[in-house]
Amino acid sequence: MSQARIFINDTHDRVFNGHPWIFATQVVKEEGTYLPGDVVQVFDSKHRPLGQGYINPKSMIRVRLLTTHVEERMNKALIEARIERAWRYRQRMGYRASCRVVFSEADQLPGLVVDKFNDILSIQFLTLGMERWKEVVIAALDALIKPAGMYLRNDVPIREKEGLQLEKGFIGKPFKTELVIEEEAPFDTLRPGTRQELAVPSGGVRVHMDVAVGQKTGHFLDQAFNHTAIQRIAKDARVLDCFTHTGGFALHAAKAGAKEVVGLDISEEAVALATRNAELNALSNCSFRTANVFDFLTEASRTGKQWDIIVLDPPAFAKSKGAMENAYRGYKEINLRALKCIPNGGYLVTCSCSQHSDPRSFSQDGGRGSARFRKELARSVLRYPTSRPPDPVGGA
Repeated sequence: MSQARIFINDTHDRVFNGHPWIFATQVVKEEGTYLPGDVVQVFDSKHRPLGQGYINPKSMIRVRLLTTHVEERMNKALIEARIERAWRYRQRMGYRASCRVVFSEADQLPGLVVDKFNDILSIQFLTLGMERWKEVVIAALDALIKPAGMYLRNDVPIREKEGLQLEKGFIGKPFKTELVIEEEAPFDTLRPGTRQELAVPSGGVRVHMDVAVGQKTGHFLDQAFNHTAIQRIAKDARVLDCFTHTGGFALHAAKAGAKEVVGLDISEEAVALATRNAELNALSNCSFRTANVFDFLTEASRTGKQWDIIVLDPPAFAKSKGAMENAYRGYKEINLRALKCIPNGGYLVTCSCSQHSDPRSFSQDGGRGSARFRKELARSVLRYPTSRPPDPVGGA
């Protein structure tokens, strides 16, 4: 049976220039037949080839591109090769015990997330197209990394939008899911200086986590790079870590020699776990409390309290593109409240995990806020994680 073809309206050449998603509203014509999850060829309305990807009529993201080449064979060998390439990349970047092994579209494996916690793998199949390669993926990971155990975390709501059931559980033999991992950045995090020049202690921060019940795959490994980067600026500083969750930024700031670190989270369970993590690392300069961050910052600015560094790492304010306008208002408001509590020359570390957020607009909002309050903020040292390879452009 010949491969089905999809023709799309590629406004502003978005897909032609490398974006891997084709939305349902872009499709103008279909040729041939296919089953949900099949790999189809994609062309624009000018009949220019855009690549191949797997299709799902139930999803607003109709096609997720796997390659920009319409003639490349999509088979078991290609999936295995991309998994191996992703793993070798992490090894070259200096990751060791714990890291994100596969990062979905960034590794040209859309819908697949694999995190390595010590010798355990936590795996998510987020899309129908990748679900169909499940057995191939698991066998490839087992042969390549040889983990002591693997756990399936297919319990995320996005699967329902793909027409998939939610599930989680052991892949193969059971094991103890509660772990202590070390959150440490790869070798290049502290360039151009050395650890000694920056007075950063060797070794990472240890944290409790559970692959069966923790957030996403068990722990926010994709933010670990930024957690460690705060060590550059934290020595002798007073630090406020808002939306701390399990203590990521706070723990690294305390380990780097901060004078005092306070972590806030609205979840009592998260605060209890963050406190356990501080005790695990013998960090007496770090404490956590349950609080609504918006209310806390309002009261702190009213009473004149200040911190040298304030970290804002909230949950996603926008779950969809249509919610971005309200989300930007939320990010702007929380940034403004924090800026009132930072002296000139201090640091505002502000983060967004909303996938629809535009990095340029997000950073501009922070800049406008500092200008409004005439704050002279030092430049940020945080960036995208090294566990996330550069997005592929125009190639496979």
